[in-house]
Parts: sequence; C-alpha cells; structure tokens
Amino acid sequence: MKKRWYILQTLAGYETSAKENLEAKVKAQGLEHVVSCVLLPEEVVIDASAKSVERHIISLNAKIFVSNGDLVKKGDVLAEEPSVRARRDGIVSDVRNAKKIVIETLDKKFTKTYVIPQKNKPITGLKVGGMVRQGMPLSSDGEIICEIDGKIIQTENMKRIVVRNSVSEVDIYVVPIDTFNSDVVKKGVHIKAGQIIAEPKKIMAKSSGRIEITDYPTKKEIRVQKVKVKKLFPGYIFVEMIMNDEFWDFVRTVPGIIDFVSSGGRPLPLSDKEAQILLRIAGIEETPKEEKAKEVKIEFDFEIGDSVKIISGPFEGFVGTVKEINPEHNELKVTVTIFGRETPVTVHTSEVEKVV
Repeated sequence: MKKRWYILQTLAGYETSAKENLEAKVKAQGLEHVVSCVLLPEEVVIDASAKSVERHIISLNAKIFVSNGDLVKKGDVLAEEPSVRARRDGIVSDVRNAKKIVIETLDKKFTKTYVIPQKNKPITGLKVGGMVRQGMPLSSDGEIICEIDGKIIQTENMKRIVVRNSVSEVDIYVVPIDTFNSDVVKKGVHIKAGQIIAEPKKIMAKSSGRIEITDYPTKKEIRVQKVKVKKLFPGYIFVEMIMNDEFWDFVRTVPGIIDFVSSGGRPLPLSDKEAQILLRIAGIEETPKEEKAKEVKIEFDFEIGDSVKIISGPFEGFVGTVKEINPEHNELKVTVTIFGRETPVTVHTSEVEKVV
C-alpha cells in the first residue's frame, strides 16, 4: 500500500512530546516500514527587541568563525582572540588581578579601555550598560579617571603582568584571567621573547541567535540576536504512513495525540500538492529558487505609531513615535523632538524599547 501524509491533532502545548511518543512507539514495535516520518513544522523567529541582543567586543586581530546572517547555537565558537606572547626577554616582577572596563562614546565612533588594578579598587556599579561621564573616578582611590562621556560596553576580569628586562625596561601585559597560566607565568620567573603568556581566548555564544558583525576603526562587534522556535501549526503534527484500521488505532492511541483530522469518520490524507508544500516548509524538500522564501523570519515587536524610548546611540534618552519600519535592516524611523522641532532619526531595533 502507498504511504500518504495525514494530519494528527494533539493536546495543546504537547506537540513535541506527542511526536516523540509516536516515534518511540513506532521504533519499539519495529513499524518503521508503516510509519516512515513524523513532522512538527517550525520556523526560526528573530526577537528584534533591544533586550534580546548579546554583544561581544573583539579586537581587529581576532579570528572570526561566523558571518553576517549565520544562525548559531548556545556554546558555538564565534571568534578567537590570538595568544599573547612576550615581546622581550625579562623577569616577571608583578602579577595582579585587574578589571578591564571598555567605554564607548554615544555615537559609537570611539572606545577607551581602562585597566584598573585590584589594589586601586574599582568603584562599585561598573556594569555593562552603565553610563559614565568625563572626570568621573573609576577607582576608589581616585587615581584612574574617565576621560570620555559614554557607556560601558564590556567588563572583564584580567591579570596584569609586569615583565622587567635586563636594563630595567618594563613590558606590561593584560590578559584574560581564564587564559592565564599561573604555573608558567608567576613572579620571579624568567620569560623569553616569543613565549606564550596567555593562550588564545575563544568567544562563545551565550544563547542561540542570528549573527550581525559590525566593523569599527579600533574593534569589531559581534551581535547575537536571540531566536525562538515557533510552531507553524500549533496543536497539530503530520505523519507519513500506510493507513488501515489497525494502524489507525495504533497511531491515535499514542499519549498526547487526540485523533486524525478526518472526513466522514475516516482520516483525511493530504493531496500530493499539499504534501509537497509541507515538505518544503519542513526543509526536507528544496523550494524552487524563484519561490524560495527567507529561512529566517524577523518578528518585530514594533508597529507604526508606537511610542518608543531610545536607549543607546547618539539620541539616547529621547522618546519618539515610530513612523517607518525597515525589517530588512532591523531599523526604525522614529520622530523625536529636538530643540522644539520634530526630527526623524533612524535607529536600530536594538537601540529602542517600547514605552508602555
């Protein structure tokens, strides 16, 4: 008998477990020749809200393993910072814990990096997203002062290593604490030129999402826009099988499954055209080039007329109204009042949040 595709209604919210239960029952009873495939069509949806963006600041020398538009999973390697090697021979004279703070100007054109030794005691509240002003002390002893207005975009625990050579010249290395080898590099140890002080550092994705890479004069930024999986047909799964009374009962008695979608009391098979569309949606059959849709759909939490607050960038703090939406570039045109006049500005969706 020919296999056909059928639709199964499931308990709401139990589509995945119903699919897994059916597959397990088929395998346990050796009926793969009867039920050959069970599908739960889903799509990847990008969450374009500001709070969903994960940011990684990397150096220009870093090796990048992803490209714009790539989909990554939590734990995937995005980039790798190179190892740190000694520039000259010398003796390690000091090794201390330190805090690295990277501050970015509001127009995102410049960044300034500060390394605050633990002995200077970084002030509390230096967190990613925090605002700082020129002249603001960054250490409790007041020795390290912020030189620009901006926002903290990165903080990291580091090791500050001082190497003194034979003529009392000093080389200072600041390396990530998790790549520092305390057994090799410690006070009093002789270091040779070219010796590895810190191993390469891998930058990993903290969540699943879509990649955006931006180049700046002094750095690169990798953004991971978080994604969620959305069921295309909530409450239903699809099964390809041979249909008779025995197998009908076999499938519909699986936990989580209510029954087949039927007509006249009998399971209703999909037509060949409907089955072809189903396979294309599920990614099993390739869509013809002229019909192929984008693999990733962007779901905006914004509509024209929404009131939004700009939370980063040169217009941070302004409240305005959404006038246009550009899904292709993840941008909004927002009208804000500047110097008493309504002014349209273009902002990335990650730079705004809705005003409720």
